[in-house]
Amino acid sequence: MTDTPQGIAFTLDGVDELTFARILRDVMTDPAFRRPLQIQAQEPRPGVPARLTVAFDPAERERAVLAMQRLKTVLLRHGVQVDSVRVPGETR
Repeated sequence: MTDTPQGIAFTLDGVDELTFARILRDVMTDPAFRRPLQIQAQEPRPGVPARLTVAFDPAERERAVLAMQRLKTVLLRHGVQVDSVRVPGETR
């Protein structure tokens, strides 16, 4: 029996379509995000910020947290401030 997949969600307010496409390109070619992890992307739309989610099975939590740190680095390289990050199982 497989556990329910989880995800670390990044909300990216103010990211335009071109920047989002560049970020997504970098993420999709970076080995830190390879299977069994999965990247789910929601492009920016008027009134709706861009969103990236690192989806993973609970057994891959450690790998997902490392990928989250890598994603923060990729975002900083593109001058993107992360507005919020939601990690399952952590309370703020």
